[in-house]
Amino acid sequence: MKTSLIIWASPFVVGLVVSLALANPDMLPKHPGYPMGKSLDPVKGQPLANDPGQTNASGGNALVGSAAFDDAHSSQHLSINQNDQRLLEKPGAGILPKVQGPNIKIEPPVKEASKTNASPQ
Repeated sequence: MKTSLIIWASPFVVGLVVSLALANPDMLPKHPGYPMGKSLDPVKGQPLANDPGQTNASGGNALVGSAAFDDAHSSQHLSINQNDQRLLEKPGAGILPKVQGPNIKIEPPVKEASKTNASPQ
């Protein structure tokens, strides 16, 4: 059981190692946020940041960019209800709204209760 697990897991581990070794920093998104700038490693001369040359995100630019980043995903896009276009006023729960067009008044189903004599005969 242990040998078969090693045989099945080894291609996945090799694939992970190869993908990390061949990662291309040019495919990373271009955005401000890494404060390294064009810093180089003194020993090998390689850039120290994943996207060298990018400026640090600071101040109002960072706040505006972070606030607007996910607007398309998180904003509500409700469909237009054709019935709501006639509304003039919504007074609240239990009260009919005022609308454009004919003034429809709904009468109560019973106008007067039935009357009985107090003294039975």
